[in-house]
Amino acid sequence: MKIAIIGLGYVGLPLSLQFARSGVAVIGIDIDPAKVKSLNAGRSYIKHISAEAIRAQVKAGQFVASTDFARIRECEAVIICVPTPLNKNREPDISYITETGKAIAPYLPRPKSAIANRKSPIPLVVLESTTYPGTTDGELRAVLEAGSGLKAGVGFHLAFSPEREDPANPSSIVADIPKVVGGYTPACLNRAVALYSQALKNMVPVNSCREAEATKLLENIFRSVNIALVNELKVVYAEMGIDIWSVINAAKTKPFGFMPFYPGPGLGGHCIPIDPFYLTWKAREFGQNTRFIELAGEINTAMPDYVVTRTAAALNARKKSINGSKVLILGLAYKANVDDDRESPSYVLMDYFAKQGAKVSYYDPHVPAIRLTREHPHWAGTKSVRWTRAAITAFDIVVISTAHAAVNYAELANWCSCIVDTRNIMAGFKTRSGQVWKA
Repeated sequence: MKIAIIGLGYVGLPLSLQFARSGVAVIGIDIDPAKVKSLNAGRSYIKHISAEAIRAQVKAGQFVASTDFARIRECEAVIICVPTPLNKNREPDISYITETGKAIAPYLPRPKSAIANRKSPIPLVVLESTTYPGTTDGELRAVLEAGSGLKAGVGFHLAFSPEREDPANPSSIVADIPKVVGGYTPACLNRAVALYSQALKNMVPVNSCREAEATKLLENIFRSVNIALVNELKVVYAEMGIDIWSVINAAKTKPFGFMPFYPGPGLGGHCIPIDPFYLTWKAREFGQNTRFIELAGEINTAMPDYVVTRTAAALNARKKSINGSKVLILGLAYKANVDDDRESPSYVLMDYFAKQGAKVSYYDPHVPAIRLTREHPHWAGTKSVRWTRAAITAFDIVVISTAHAAVNYAELANWCSCIVDTRNIMAGFKTRSGQVWKA
């Protein structure tokens, strides 16, 4: 069997390698020639995916990368793993999905040109990108039908199966994560389940594409709302002189009815800051308001302001102001131990401090230089400072935004006299002057 996976990023690449390891020949298609060249040479551009894992499948002939969408003609199935950001008005942008649909539609194999020995002559298209309910059987189906001349459920199968990646989590293994699948028709569902069963262990079929789309949104909305709750309690408890981290550690000893979530400087990554608002936008079409989602968004979006306020208080205690101070943001990636800086709250903090006149730098062992981003292009090319005593002690204050395991926090405590800690990583450490501010 041969399949195509469109989009070789944090979702598409690990999925490609899992299928390849399972004996399915994979053509990975991406519009970035640099990514394609790197993969075919056996090099990785994602920290938690080893070059060895890529080289093994390239050498075995199980995986090849390409920019040529015409190669879809060779494949029995196409899986779409492209971004779904918000636009400048904070509304869903599904243009990556629809443009990909337009690109693949002309190359969907016709039954008469079916590859010999193929179990089914009807090609399968699966969307994995997180989106609002109705995208797969609505917008994507429309562009596929228009571009191919085929009808969904007749000339090609159509399904939605949400990605469930958790980068840098050692217990998050692609093959072991249960796979939710929804089909446009029962036959589409069966075809998609058969496809994923070749590489993944546990299938979770649902009644429709829309149910599968809604499942993914629920998962991320659940996290967003609960993170907002602890972020709000962090601020409330701080005014009461109560340590939220100690409270959470005590509460999570309850063996039932409680799940720990942790506060931070704001939300990051491509899921939680974005996905809930896909449902908020779509709900308006049905005259519904998503008050929990919107309130959670307001609270989480306000967290960088709180961090800046705490940083100002820490500097004021040392008779300094933000204006003119040298501020180091520790951690640029949105979560610990990855190199993924998408939607990172660290960028928001850097912008806030810079606007108030601070001299802002960052340190991240996983992000040596800032790549061009849609939201913060003005930081592109900025390089991480070196991790040396001389470099770190030159800063008036260090704000810990991401708690990477690769950072030597004992050295940080020894070198830096004033730290603002948003991740509770400095618990147990004392700086030269004993000043660690929680935020």
